[in-house]
Amino acid sequence: MTSPAAPAAQPPALARRAASAGSSPVRDILALTARPEVISFAGGLPAPELFDAEGLRAAYDRVLAEAPQRVLQYSTTEGDPALRTAVAARLGVRGLPTGPEDLLITAGSQQALTLLATTLLEPGDTVLVEDPTYLAALQCFGLAGARVVPVPSDEDGVDPDALEELVARERPKLLYLVPTFQNPTGRTLPAGRRQAVAGTARRHGLWIVEDDPYGELRFEGSPVPWIASLGAAADRTVLLGSFSKIMAPGLRLGWLRAPAALRRACVIAKQALDLHSSTIDQAAAARYLADADLDAHLARIRTAYRTRRDALLDGLRAALPDGSIWNRPDGGMFLWVRLPDGHDATALLREAVAHDVAYVPGAPFHAGPPDRATLRMSFTTHTPEEIREGLLRLAKVFR
Repeated sequence: MTSPAAPAAQPPALARRAASAGSSPVRDILALTARPEVISFAGGLPAPELFDAEGLRAAYDRVLAEAPQRVLQYSTTEGDPALRTAVAARLGVRGLPTGPEDLLITAGSQQALTLLATTLLEPGDTVLVEDPTYLAALQCFGLAGARVVPVPSDEDGVDPDALEELVARERPKLLYLVPTFQNPTGRTLPAGRRQAVAGTARRHGLWIVEDDPYGELRFEGSPVPWIASLGAAADRTVLLGSFSKIMAPGLRLGWLRAPAALRRACVIAKQALDLHSSTIDQAAAARYLADADLDAHLARIRTAYRTRRDALLDGLRAALPDGSIWNRPDGGMFLWVRLPDGHDATALLREAVAHDVAYVPGAPFHAGPPDRATLRMSFTTHTPEEIREGLLRLAKVFR
């Protein structure tokens, strides 16, 4: 006679950092608005019709024809030498002298942020962020077990005096910034504040992570120097960049420019994560930069995005409740809206989706107490005509 089988023991629980991490509200909203009839101001997506598909296909064809054994093989963790040389040259032209050896190629700048969290942060370490800030950065620091503290911010970004006070009191390990055309607000940190941030970092001893995925999408105003280019912070600033917004996000290619010791630590961390970024994608990107005119391509993108931004700005007054305020970014992909007191952008989203229009509520972007009257709107993925129609739908919700 067979005795009954013992009940199966449960497997061990998830790690605390995984169990406590939530899904991205933006990704959840994108799934909610996947229906083609929805006009979505929610996603931070480049306009797919502006991708240079033919130029990229030619680059892939050429590297596969000329060096198939190399581009289909494993490669070095640091990245394709030709690609690092090309990125370094572009940074130098834009005012930041850089050598190929200063760079690590990553799977998008998001992986670069993960590498920095892995190499710099112990559980319980303090990280300072803008308020609001990039949502995936909050996820990344949360998974690292960091204590995230928001720096009081206004329409120009972090308040330098508040930053100085917080750094002295909290002793953070690093400050994370998206200083140019910030996600989610679209705002840009002025040059004077960048100098003040650099000075604070030097006086108190902390790292600055300067995330710059949107800097080449300027269509108004004059460029502002990178914090990484300022003498006071050059030895403690990590600059992150990406091809996602200027070529195509499907490439999943970005880069990290960091002081030597930190960069070497990130190389070792990347070896543990994925060995190296895709060999063929790196080779094709390098070939594209050599053969195509990326600056001419960027000029087309900027022209289109400026027209779309203007269409959104032109229609906001009629679509939003009286007393709403919003900004006018000089570039990038987003603008920031605050509805009058008493409005809850999260609560109103479901009704908006019922009217086949969407946006991202601002609450999840706050590391501290959320402002539920705020929302982020992206102007990149729809034509001016579609934007105008989307605003008509939004007016039915808000007005």
